[in-house]
Parts: sequence; structure tokens; C-alpha cells
Amino acid sequence: MSKSPQPPKQLLHLVFGGELESLDSTTFRDLRALDIVGIYPNYAEAHAAWKAAAQRTVDNALMRYFIVHMHRLLDPTTGDLDADKAF
Repeated sequence: MSKSPQPPKQLLHLVFGGELESLDSTTFRDLRALDIVGIYPNYAEAHAAWKAAAQRTVDNALMRYFIVHMHRLLDPTTGDLDADKAF
């Protein structure tokens, strides 16, 4: 009797961005104007979304996008720091 394969562990990632006040800070100019790109089940999908959003705004030097490792916030005891690097 074989076990059914387990689905991959969800490692949720949030991709968002906005216009910064200056190039040397991470303070956003207008929090109401943040672009919430989405929440993704793994780093590879989040990275692809981050890259696409960053490419769309490449002409604005103050526009920055970030990936937040939500799974680390939800369960900081996992110690799974390298698991989300797998593409």
C-alpha cells in the first residue's frame, strides 16, 4: 500500500511595491497608492511576479517592488530559510 504524494509545502509570499520618497530609503511616498501585486504559494512564482512588476515601472527610478516571505511571519520557528530559494 503506497501513500499518496504530499502536496508541496505552502511558502506564502507577498509581492507589493510603491514609489519611495528617495532612492536611499524604503519609506513610501503615498501608502494609499501601494501596488499589491498578489500573494503567491512559493518563491519562484513570487519572483516572476516581482520581476514583471519591476519591469513595468523601470522608467520610474523611485518605484520599488518587494517580496515579503509571509511564511516566515506566520511560523518563524520553521527555520526554512533556504527552502523558498528552490525554483
